Amino acid sequence: MRTRPLHSWTRPNNRTRPHTRAAAALGAAAALLAVTACDSQPTDASSPSAADKTLALSIFGTPNSFDPAQLVEGQQTYVWNSVFDTLLIQDNKGELQPGAAQSWEYSKDARTLTLKLRTGMKFSSGAVVDSAAVKATMEHIRKTPGQGQAALAAVSSVEAPDASTVVVKLRQPDGSLLWSLSSQAGVIGDPKTMTTKAAALNPVGSGPYTLDKKATVNGSVYVLNRREDYWNKELYPFRTVKIRVIADPTAVANALKAGETNVGTVDVSQIGTIKAAGFDVKHVQATAGASLILADRGGSKLKALGDVRVRKAINMAFDREKMVKQLLQGSGRATRQLYNPQGQAYDAALEETYAYDPAGAKKLLAEAGYANGFSVTMPSLFYTKQNEPAITQALGDIGIKVKWEPIPAQQSVSALLSRKYAMFLVVDGLNTTPIETRNFYGPTGFRNVFGSTDPELTKLLQQADKELDPAKAAGIYKEINKFGVENAWQAPLFYIGSDWATKKGITYLGDGSSTFSTVRQFGVAD
Repeated sequence: MRTRPLHSWTRPNNRTRPHTRAAAALGAAAALLAVTACDSQPTDASSPSAADKTLALSIFGTPNSFDPAQLVEGQQTYVWNSVFDTLLIQDNKGELQPGAAQSWEYSKDARTLTLKLRTGMKFSSGAVVDSAAVKATMEHIRKTPGQGQAALAAVSSVEAPDASTVVVKLRQPDGSLLWSLSSQAGVIGDPKTMTTKAAALNPVGSGPYTLDKKATVNGSVYVLNRREDYWNKELYPFRTVKIRVIADPTAVANALKAGETNVGTVDVSQIGTIKAAGFDVKHVQATAGASLILADRGGSKLKALGDVRVRKAINMAFDREKMVKQLLQGSGRATRQLYNPQGQAYDAALEETYAYDPAGAKKLLAEAGYANGFSVTMPSLFYTKQNEPAITQALGDIGIKVKWEPIPAQQSVSALLSRKYAMFLVVDGLNTTPIETRNFYGPTGFRNVFGSTDPELTKLLQQADKELDPAKAAGIYKEINKFGVENAWQAPLFYIGSDWATKKGITYLGDGSSTFSTVRQFGVAD
């Protein structure tokens, strides 16, 4: 199958950093982290001309807001990333490309980032996109609690010396900033409307699509119409995109088999029938990762976790390969590390660490003074319930007794950040190397809830943040990965895969290098 070539990106003359991007029951996480296609009416998805008109997607959860400061990553990104431009773009190979900024450059000390905006861009309202709009949006994001605010924490000021230049000053170097500017922290909102109450449901952006207010039902279906004057229209072959909120993967699969959809992710058990129905299926081995976060590395809440021997013993308690077969039906991959296997920090040699060895784990626990084991309370979240028996059994086999404390779904995030739980199970969509590093190893990272630090790690993090040479930075990120594995800061279990089904005329362009949710993942096949 041959696809139409993507837009030929113009690469800027800059020094960029390297890269390497959930919520569902682990057994169904791939279906919820990846997107399935659905339309309210049957469509003839067999012809390329039909595909050129409409792409229909479904997402698990409702977009919370179109306020640039309240945007959330994940499946919601399919909606807002179609409406808003971002300063930079992450392509399907996981590489940074020009977006609203046609070039960018760091100062030698990596504390000043200068971006040059492309000219001629307009918001859907007709207003001109300029540096003042970028500055206003970034200031709004910085002042408002949310994912974007955390991503811009290192920013000290934003300047707009002329209409096409934006200068971002940093308190200290931040290796994840460029990647953040390709996501929610890099969107550009209309200064006249983005802080109004109407902005939450009626966005004004400069992106490739506009929200069809008449056809959109908030919380149910979002209809997007392509802007024919968009600067990079070639990268968006679908004239209309319909994004529906559908929580039941079975309903989506049935719609695929009934011929009412043209693309979607399917459960591994249904691949045979989906292929028989005329779909091509492309397997992506890793789109998310499941890990047991051993958060209290200082032992303030649970003394045992302050001993690296205990954390290593926990890593040795799991038969990861068996878990992939039984919990994911083989649609995934065992792992001992957190990073995206397609990214630069991933190190295949680290997979030799922590073989399944209950006897060895018991020996380490005894050496640490826990020959009789110990007890731990972990939060029972809406996406952990299905797999709690397997975790309980594995840890019980080495003497660690687990009690699961039920947490309401709406309190999942606050529960993990509360420092009440010394260890907990998470499922996270894979991200870029700098952002994964910030989230899991940074002193304020949202998966480093106890703010653990270490002199060796701190030095590596600082080196990575200020290193502007991609090859050298990749080597530093590998060292950070090695530190995390050898010091057992987590017990990574497995990657969760996705199986994309596409009807004739549409193709899925991703390979797992990027898991950023964007309609650019889909192309038209000739």
